Amino acid sequence: MLIGISPLLGPDLLYALRAMGHGDEIALVDGNYPAAEHARRLIRADGIPLLPLLSAILKLLPVEAAFRAALNNTPPQSGPIHHAIDSACIGSGQSFDVKPLAGDALYPRVRAAYAIIATSETALFANVILRKAALSGDLGG
Repeated sequence: MLIGISPLLGPDLLYALRAMGHGDEIALVDGNYPAAEHARRLIRADGIPLLPLLSAILKLLPVEAAFRAALNNTPPQSGPIHHAIDSACIGSGQSFDVKPLAGDALYPRVRAAYAIIATSETALFANVILRKAALSGDLGG
């Protein structure tokens, strides 16, 4: 265990978050998504729902933009999971937009992501992509 880091974030996920560069994207996908087929790098988060994992990641990863699935792959439509994803992103204290995407725009972006995190989320269309921001200034130490 590490102090101040959620136990939901395993070593492979922490490594991926640290190894990502500015502009790289990481996708968190639901349990129905064909993650093993589409991933360049697959990180399993078996037994972990999407929202707690998303919240834990947002405490560590600087984000400049987020993209999420839409209900029935139709951007104007959203369900409870989409409202919760939006709320988690807004509540992260970071300033970035969350853009809903149709399936034809979302799925190629997931396939191109630096890594895909396969959660055990049961909600349908519960997929989100985070684009890593650059940090500037003195980080201390």
